[in-house]
Amino acid sequence: MVRRFGPSLALLLAALGAWQGVASLAAVDDLTLASPLEAAGALRADWTLLMENAWITLVETLLGLAIAVVGGALAAVAMHLVRPLRDAAYPLLVASQAIPLVVLAPLFVLAFDYGIGPKLAIVALICFFPITVNLLDGLRSVEPELIKLMRSLGASRLMTLRKVELPASLPSLFSGLRVAASVSVIGAVFGEWAGAEAGLGRLVLLGNNQLQTPRVYAGVVLLTVMALALFAAVSLAERAAVPWKRHGGAT
Repeated sequence: MVRRFGPSLALLLAALGAWQGVASLAAVDDLTLASPLEAAGALRADWTLLMENAWITLVETLLGLAIAVVGGALAAVAMHLVRPLRDAAYPLLVASQAIPLVVLAPLFVLAFDYGIGPKLAIVALICFFPITVNLLDGLRSVEPELIKLMRSLGASRLMTLRKVELPASLPSLFSGLRVAASVSVIGAVFGEWAGAEAGLGRLVLLGNNQLQTPRVYAGVVLLTVMALALFAAVSLAERAAVPWKRHGGAT
C-alpha cells in the first residue's frame, strides 16, 4: 500500500507545500490566491452550505452519467450491428467533440429551462463520446476465431453478441466509463454556470463574483474529490464485473 500510493502522496504534499508557500508571499493578494489553510478553513466554516450544493451537483452528475451509459451503449451496439449506420454516424460523433461546451450550455438552458434538464443534457453529452467510442472499439476487437466458433455452433447474431462480444468488450467499456466519470463533473459545473439556482458550480461562480476566494477553492477541492470518487467507484465496479482482467487473463 505504501509503495503504491507513497509517491502520489509525497507529490501531493509537495504541491500543497508549494501552494502554501506561494500564497503566503507578501506580493500575492489573498483575493487572488487562497492558501490551502484558508481553503480548509472555508471548508469548516461553510461545510453545511457546501455539502447541500455538492449533493445537488452529485445527483446531476450521476443521472447524466447514467443517461450517457445507456445511450452510449445502445448507440455502440447499433453501430456495431449495422455497418451503414456506423459509417454514417461515426464521423458525426467525432465532429460533435469540436463543439465547445461553453457554447452549448446556454442553448440547453434555452431548450430545457433552468431546471435539472440542461445539466443532465450537458453531462450526458460530455460522457457520451468516450463511452460510445470505447465500447464500439471493444466490440470490433473481438477475436474473429470466437465469432467463427459461435457461427459453427449455430448461434444467432444476437446470441453471439450477448455471449461473446459484449463480455469481451467490458474492459473497453470500463475504460471509457472511467474517462466519462472523470469529466462528468465538468459537465455539471458548465451546466450550473449557464443557469442554476443551486449546485457547487453555481456556488463557486458566486464566490468568485463576491471575492470569497477561500470558498471558491473549497468548492474546487470538493469537485475534485467528487471526480476522484467517481473514478474510484468505476474502477471498483470493473474489478467486480471483469475479474479475468484483474487476474491477468486474456479477454
